[in-house]
Amino acid sequence: MATNPKKGGIIAKGVKEQIPQIMENIKAILQAAGYSLRDIIQSNVYFVSMSLFRNFNDECAKYFDNGFPARATVGIELISEALEEISVMSKA
Repeated sequence: MATNPKKGGIIAKGVKEQIPQIMENIKAILQAAGYSLRDIIQSNVYFVSMSLFRNFNDECAKYFDNGFPARATVGIELISEALEEISVMSKA
């Protein structure tokens, strides 16, 4: 989710602002465990509207220089101002 770990709460803007925050959060968690975005083997992406998929792809492409990992995308109702949520699995 596009939460700001320093300020708390969801960044209440568009996909172009929320995706970078989500990816930076994932990146920080992976780095703390000794991994990187290159170690992601699968992601599950949840959108409030599948119409956001194209913008999501454009923003995420900036983080995956080796191509996207396997992924599933789902349209679903999310909490408050979240437009998308991403969960990932990395190599063990």
